[in-house]
Amino acid sequence: MFRGVVQHIKRYPGIIPQMFFICLGMGGAFMYLIRLARGPHVTLWNKNENPEPWNKLDPTYQYKFVAITTDYKNLKKDGPEF
Repeated sequence: MFRGVVQHIKRYPGIIPQMFFICLGMGGAFMYLIRLARGPHVTLWNKNENPEPWNKLDPTYQYKFVAITTDYKNLKKDGPEF
């Protein structure tokens, strides 16, 4: 298998930079995912300490919602009024 790859690279040397950047990108993505998984804010991955994290939320917990403010008076209707 490795011998075939070496012969292919010898035949097409333009593949070397492409393979380098592909491997660099994949390695960077892998390291980024590992860093995210070990972060202090990730509690869902720790099943031993907190198997159901949604049960610890009290009614006063402030959820993060996306609020888009729109002035409804200036919206244009596309359809007919019935």
